[in-house]
Amino acid sequence: MAAFVVAVLVCLLPCLQASLPVMETVNLTQINDWGNKFEGMLLFPMKENVYGWEVTIQFNYPVVLQHNQAVTTIYHVSSDKKTYVLLNKLSDGGIQVNDTRSLTIIGQYSRMTSDPPIAATATFVNLVHDGQVAPSIPPAVATEKYNYAEVLEKSILFYEAQRSGKLPPTNRIPWRGDSALTDHGQNGEDLSGGWYDAGDHLKFGYPQAGTVSMLAWGLIEFKDAYEATGQLDNMYDCIRWPLEWLMKTHTARNEIYVQIGDGDLDHHFWGRAEDMNMARPSYKITADNPGSDVAAEYAAAMAAGYIAFKEKDPAFAAELLRHAKEVYAFALEYNGTYTSSLPKSAAQFYGSSDYDDEMCWGGAWLYKATGEEKYLTNSKNYHHPGNSWGQSWGNKDIGCKVLLHNITGEAKYATDITGTFRDWMPGGTIPYLSNGLVLRNAWGSLRHSANMAFIALVAAEYGLHTDAYRSWAKSQIHVALGDSGRSFVVGFGVNPPSHPHHRSSSCPMMPAPCSQEALSRPGPNPHTLYGGLVGGPSKEGSYQDNRQDYQQNEVAVDYNAGFQSAVAGLKHLSITGQL
Repeated sequence: MAAFVVAVLVCLLPCLQASLPVMETVNLTQINDWGNKFEGMLLFPMKENVYGWEVTIQFNYPVVLQHNQAVTTIYHVSSDKKTYVLLNKLSDGGIQVNDTRSLTIIGQYSRMTSDPPIAATATFVNLVHDGQVAPSIPPAVATEKYNYAEVLEKSILFYEAQRSGKLPPTNRIPWRGDSALTDHGQNGEDLSGGWYDAGDHLKFGYPQAGTVSMLAWGLIEFKDAYEATGQLDNMYDCIRWPLEWLMKTHTARNEIYVQIGDGDLDHHFWGRAEDMNMARPSYKITADNPGSDVAAEYAAAMAAGYIAFKEKDPAFAAELLRHAKEVYAFALEYNGTYTSSLPKSAAQFYGSSDYDDEMCWGGAWLYKATGEEKYLTNSKNYHHPGNSWGQSWGNKDIGCKVLLHNITGEAKYATDITGTFRDWMPGGTIPYLSNGLVLRNAWGSLRHSANMAFIALVAAEYGLHTDAYRSWAKSQIHVALGDSGRSFVVGFGVNPPSHPHHRSSSCPMMPAPCSQEALSRPGPNPHTLYGGLVGGPSKEGSYQDNRQDYQQNEVAVDYNAGFQSAVAGLKHLSITGQL
């Protein structure tokens, strides 16, 4: 009966753990009862390691509880004062298996002489549990070394875990709640929504739009992969969330918000997004302070989104295209990099040194969306001949060359693409690790190889070195999935990362407190951040699953973009018998 009462109570509380397993239910013992005052003891044997806990006590009389304030706080009291919920303090959140948690309970109550003595039943809940059901694993395909359907499903879940704002009723991440609902522009505009960038709680428009572009491109090129794996609707929901936010940020014809949150303030906070209380300033570009790079990237994302949604939701697609045209016109008319337009405190995180690649990229996507020659002309005008550095949140040069080749078939673009991949493939100018991973940059090494794997798969679809590019792309994605002896994708494969540098997943369930202590805590993150691709090996080829190492173990929305689209490309090859 006590467990039932507790379950009903918890459902009424403003927390998320309604379905969490009850760890232990005990009675109040060692009671000293003086008629109107009592003292007793609760003893909870620990059957597992505990990280954050809650105790719900059900008394047979209304009481005024005098709890041990050094260990607990009173989180909730029922209106009849018979039920109390106690929550651990930060200093007492962790308890080892086989230990015993003892709580001395002292309180006052009133009873008649003939009434029975005080009694209570208490239930202990370990808030390391979140009640999340592990995603069902789709059947493996014999011709696939790794289960691509499972990877796609879990990568989409990663993006759901990154959501900011008011979460939908369909939220599948039980350890996430509504957050940053008051994000607003400098004139009060509603800027809630979108994705948190990485393991922190900042919202950066530049890499977020670049992420959407890559994800939408993967959906457009390899839609059959999402259909075959049953993930098509989830994928539409995945990219719709940030696309809606990008349109929100376009608050006037020549005005776009490009960042929410102060990086320094945010990076001094370790906790859940739901618990943030620091200032979250907003930053925008205007005609007086332009950012052609960001504006053109927004245009690319929304134009690609238009193509992806034009049959699924024509009205939504039309809005995307309207915004895409306006922000690209803004980028054309008012030139400049957004880094030079924002305060240094904002521009330091995702800096940009030029905008030609985004202007090329945005123009190409708008041409694909509209067929209007002016956009193709603009794209060509911003094309830079020669080999490209690679594809990233800040560099769209090779992506634009592939689009222009696919659109025009002109040999000069094929020459650029081939030269670039000559650098990237074995024997080229970019070094390789012993596990077979190409090392463009040691900061987030896996995302660079995954981005180029996707670019290679798209180029191969349009007839460029088809077999070689497909084989190389598969080799790079398979390193991420486990070819080096371990997976680099949280919740997938053999020995996956369990300590990603990710604030929200490192905290116990609400309402347990969380702080900087969670960063250095030795155990795995309480919540599995399914599908998150971590940064990956160092330049020496080593990797440690260490939450404090943000270079190797952080996750970010841009990390998963090319990776997920490349996995969709490999699934497409599997479906069509070309793997």
